[in-house]
Amino acid sequence: MQTFRKTFGEARNPRLLAASAATGVIVALLVAAFETLALHVVLERVLEQHLAVLALAPMVGIVASKLVLRVVGGGTSGSTSDEYVRAFHERQPSIPIRYLPAKLLAGIATIGSGGAVGLEGPSIYAGSSTGLFVHERLGRLFRRDEARILLTAGAAAGVAAVFKTPATGVIFAIEAPYRDDVTPQALLPSLIASAASYVTFVFLVGSTPVVPFLGEGGIGNGGSSVLDVEIGDLLGAVILGIAAGLGGRGFAWLVRRAKHATHTISWPRRAAAAAAVMAGLTLLADAAFDEVLSLGPGIRAMEWVVQSDALELIALLFGIRVAATLAAVVGGGVGGLFIPLATLGVIVGQFVGVALDAETTGLYATLGLAAFLGAGYRAPIAAVMFVAESTGAAAFVVPALVAAAVSQVVGGPSSVVDYQRSMRMGHLEQRFTLPLSSILTTDVLTVPPDATVSEFVYMHVLGRRERVVPVVSGSAYLGMAQLSQLSTVSRDEWETASVESMMTTDLPAGSPSWTVRDAVVAMEGADIEVLAVTDSAGNFIGVVTEDDIVRLGEILDETEG
Repeated sequence: MQTFRKTFGEARNPRLLAASAATGVIVALLVAAFETLALHVVLERVLEQHLAVLALAPMVGIVASKLVLRVVGGGTSGSTSDEYVRAFHERQPSIPIRYLPAKLLAGIATIGSGGAVGLEGPSIYAGSSTGLFVHERLGRLFRRDEARILLTAGAAAGVAAVFKTPATGVIFAIEAPYRDDVTPQALLPSLIASAASYVTFVFLVGSTPVVPFLGEGGIGNGGSSVLDVEIGDLLGAVILGIAAGLGGRGFAWLVRRAKHATHTISWPRRAAAAAAVMAGLTLLADAAFDEVLSLGPGIRAMEWVVQSDALELIALLFGIRVAATLAAVVGGGVGGLFIPLATLGVIVGQFVGVALDAETTGLYATLGLAAFLGAGYRAPIAAVMFVAESTGAAAFVVPALVAAAVSQVVGGPSSVVDYQRSMRMGHLEQRFTLPLSSILTTDVLTVPPDATVSEFVYMHVLGRRERVVPVVSGSAYLGMAQLSQLSTVSRDEWETASVESMMTTDLPAGSPSWTVRDAVVAMEGADIEVLAVTDSAGNFIGVVTEDDIVRLGEILDETEG
């Protein structure tokens, strides 16, 4: 209870709330400009072109985004929303705002040319980097640990603007860093930033729903509404949850493989493969649907599928959208996966609804969106809230929660987001993940191997009250001279016997790449109080002691304050 009161009191810091509101307004302006350019200036014009141009457009966009990242961004990566999750878990969060223009321009090039990714990736990057920038510029007004709060508030503002759903922005920002947990510390600042961003964005752009059919309450065959929910639909929600969980799990695995390929395969080879796939998908989609539903984030694909009752075409569209999104990822396109996941969810939902011969297939498309999106991002609450805000239909919530819960169980821990952790760690667990350098002592008095036992006793044991001393020759670590081993040398031999004759050489030595947890495990296993740390060549660097580990929490709390 005391911790909660402290957290709530800190969240009510007027300066922090004012900074959150300012962050929300700035982010809304950035996202409004980004969306207008990507969708209404570039993509609309691209989609009016001849089929041959449409087949080549996605690859042109990926090449353009690559050039932008290299020239404008100085070679930065195309990672966007993953950067928010990565920075969230860092002790000192860092997302350089100098890369923001390049990320936004690269996103415009990718999405505007028909890449099958969403706008929320660059929008989240804009929000989180802006939040950290505000904290950096006004650093004298805030504590260092409040950087993470403004980081989260900025991410919430980005989602709130791009989807016109303020509550979803808050929930997504506090839910995305973990697969099975949320972080409440930034709740109030995120609410302020999200509200400010939403109001500003809607004033500039309007409140048209991102997913058009949701704004009409869900459209299915015969215009059925999601308000027509019956008890039997709960069973359908369970079936849909299973399908979405399996689909989300498989898609997340494919996305992770695609991201892995970007690190192991050269870009020219990836770009050539992506170009061939996207061109083929464009031609296939045009032939099958008389419309290039493989292009863009997926809004047009959702509008088409909720009016269809042809199972074979719905299944084909699912495969095309999966392949198109993976091709954009492999090729190095810049964008998010929120709307692509939502699109796949709508397709799966419509398929299940038609297969079950449901009267309200619009309901199933809506539930599929929530279930698939929640399974892919491991953010079920944000997924349900997104559809709830978009539809405004209270009757939808119960079956949506059922579908999302089932999809979470079936989907397991798989996620399309890098750097996600399972759940929040306690203070002690967080300390264990810190690098060993955080408690390493390098100013250590060592003993040479040719020193006498008498010198070790009088200089170290009695003079400095040290029971364990590293034995070092030049810079090479040889072992440990321990008081407990003194009994192996006769008292009469102290003046002539060397330390080398009594030192212990079979004790573990740590590495600079270790974490504090690694050190604790090694020290417990060897039953020692002092751990020597060496480099890869065996040269002595310093030591870690039990006292250093115990004092670590106190030291960090002092420096954070």
